[in-house]
Amino acid sequence: MFKPSVISLAIAASLASPVTAIAADTGLQGKSIEVIQISATRRKGTVQEAPLNITALDGDVMKDQNISELADVARWVPGLTVTDQGGRSGSPIIVRGLNTNSSGPGSDGGTVATYINEIPVSIDMRLTDIERVEVLIGPQGTLYGAGTLGGAIRYMLKAPQLDITSTEVYGDIFSVNESDSMGGETGFIFNLPLIEDTLAVRASLNLYDDPGFIDYNYVVKEGGVSLPDPDWTDNTAINNNLKQVKDANGEQTTTGRLSVRWQPVDWLDSTLNYFYQKQETQGRSIVHQNALNSNNGLNQVIDQYESAYRYEEPRDKEDSLLSLEIKADLGFAELVSASGYSTFEADGQRDQTDLLIRLNYGYEEFPSFSAFTRELTDDKAFTQEIRLVSQNDSDLSWIVGGYYNKYESDGSSREYTPKYDAYLGGSRPDALEYYSISRSETTEQAIFGELGYAVNEKLNITLGARFYEYKIWAESDEDFPLANTVFSGAAPDAIKFEFVESNAKDDGNLFKFNANYQFTDDVMAYATMSEGFRIGGSNGITLCPDPLPEKQTGCGTADDLLYSPDKTTNFELGFKSTWLKNKLHFNAALFNVDWDDAQVAGVTDIGQLPITSNAGSANAKGVEISSRAIISNNITAYATYAYTQAELTSAAPYLFNKDGTDGGQDGDRLPGSAENQFSLGLNYQTEILKDKMLDVNYGITAQSDVITKVGLHNNAETLPGYGLSNLSAKLSADAWSVTFYVNNLFDKYTYTSVRRDKADITSANGANIQRNYGHFINRPRTLGLKFNYQFEL
Repeated sequence: MFKPSVISLAIAASLASPVTAIAADTGLQGKSIEVIQISATRRKGTVQEAPLNITALDGDVMKDQNISELADVARWVPGLTVTDQGGRSGSPIIVRGLNTNSSGPGSDGGTVATYINEIPVSIDMRLTDIERVEVLIGPQGTLYGAGTLGGAIRYMLKAPQLDITSTEVYGDIFSVNESDSMGGETGFIFNLPLIEDTLAVRASLNLYDDPGFIDYNYVVKEGGVSLPDPDWTDNTAINNNLKQVKDANGEQTTTGRLSVRWQPVDWLDSTLNYFYQKQETQGRSIVHQNALNSNNGLNQVIDQYESAYRYEEPRDKEDSLLSLEIKADLGFAELVSASGYSTFEADGQRDQTDLLIRLNYGYEEFPSFSAFTRELTDDKAFTQEIRLVSQNDSDLSWIVGGYYNKYESDGSSREYTPKYDAYLGGSRPDALEYYSISRSETTEQAIFGELGYAVNEKLNITLGARFYEYKIWAESDEDFPLANTVFSGAAPDAIKFEFVESNAKDDGNLFKFNANYQFTDDVMAYATMSEGFRIGGSNGITLCPDPLPEKQTGCGTADDLLYSPDKTTNFELGFKSTWLKNKLHFNAALFNVDWDDAQVAGVTDIGQLPITSNAGSANAKGVEISSRAIISNNITAYATYAYTQAELTSAAPYLFNKDGTDGGQDGDRLPGSAENQFSLGLNYQTEILKDKMLDVNYGITAQSDVITKVGLHNNAETLPGYGLSNLSAKLSADAWSVTFYVNNLFDKYTYTSVRRDKADITSANGANIQRNYGHFINRPRTLGLKFNYQFEL
């Protein structure tokens, strides 16, 4: 284990010493670190001025390091972990190790809120036409509300410019090792003033095509007819029953945006935004080599870039956001109104065979048994926030505001078992074995504020509070149509629902204290106590009857019906400094976060229905360091380091099962994130060919090992640490640029997370056909060529 003090000294020495020496020798008088403006504190300022732990990546840095999505951003933000699981599964976000869920799909701790400008959304967006990404580390409950147990991420769109007509076109063509096809990305950005200095429109469109690199080579040709596990030594049997799907984890994503900005007078500025993203994903980035039962012959033939799923697993997702943001300068204060209406729709299919086999209802006795699930999701949200931010020169400053959010969710899951009805001696033509519907509505409202006081020219104190309440309504039910038809005499197309309603509500308050001391104009220290929370609610399941019916069912105990909100309390000491006339930045933070009633993803004993429950308490403590430096007239460097110790602080005996065996213990390490994270970026810039600029960028990001379940209990495993290197060279002129890049320079093959656990390798009910356990892997080496052309009229 690395010692934080040693690492921090090493980073400081590696960046500060060369700058000090070279500055003295070469005199870097005309060059300084770019100042990045932020608005995360609800006031305009810079990263170095903000008395909180914040990282901001602007468009130039993102281009230098080929950052195109949140998983790329996380590698350059100390304390942030985003596990790239491919487009289908989404990317779990973990801050400061605050996560109790198992590694893999659904492991997102839900402790971070994401925003597009001022509006909370839930989207992993392509980073096109972005001004900057702001990442706030630590609970942000007072100003940002629910979901910010660990922090907040803000995607700040480029605003329409009122005085410039400009066009930008760009493209990217790339090749991924292990892929049979080329990938590409193309798009344009257009800015047009309709009335100079008053009205402007900005539009962008981005088309992204990822060819994929994992093959689904063992897909059944016809469900319920083809043998999913033929004789693996007989090529004829294999070819008669199975088909190959090459590069089955690719995606095609369309991202579009239209913004209209209106500034009729100097004191009023309003922007209407429409954002849209459609993502068509083909499958999971999961492989099954060394993840199958040794008695299954497939284990001896499967390749390291192959998945063993019996069905293709496509999922289409659509996100949209319509927002109106109004800012009015009232003199004594700025009035901000942010209104947003967002939608999310998803339609997906997945292999469900293994789950049914584990239920021990005899499915595996049918030699051609296989199953798949179709899932539909339709979510809608309306958000309104109004706040006043003081603008006077008084020693007293303040922010006051109100917030309202209404979130509606409607989801269904249909489980199909082709030909299984005939095997049982009945007839259910649609093969619909399980059908569930769940609906919910959550309303949240809050008032919040901050009060700041400048004690003197150096010391400032801020107090913040948020008072909130929420209500949740939910209804759900499930039916087992195939069993009802075959065994209970129901009609061949019968479906029966008896919806059960549940309700939950709560209210509470959150507080914040911050004191910052300005030692000099360039050196500041701060101390913060802040809180964050996450809404509790209903799992939308029915209570199990007593006695249980003999037929297959899905239900929960009284403890499974509802789950409670959870809360974090953060204590933090931070230091921000600028040296050598803005040629060196060095920032550091020490933190201690207590987490109470942590929400945990799980399943019911009866029917394996997904639920959320509450574990005990946990704690995360550590250090986060970031630095930027101009080493010479040609070389710029930036580095980050984070050490995080996250563990349970009370026993959680029922974390994995209802009987309390092999549960979490006080002192158990939390899963899903590394204890040590490090990144280093170097930029070399020089002029060539008389008037052209050459930028060569190298970046390395590294992390130590990750465990997949709390305390390595319940068949968990340790995923080794790894490092990834990126290299690029960009040639640019005033209007154009061409960039050659290599991501994952050394073609590192590594596991990033796991689906389920090693218990699935064993034979369930005497069957050797389990394929549910597997590993997500990182993207192989990718070589690409980008171009960009922009001009102003």
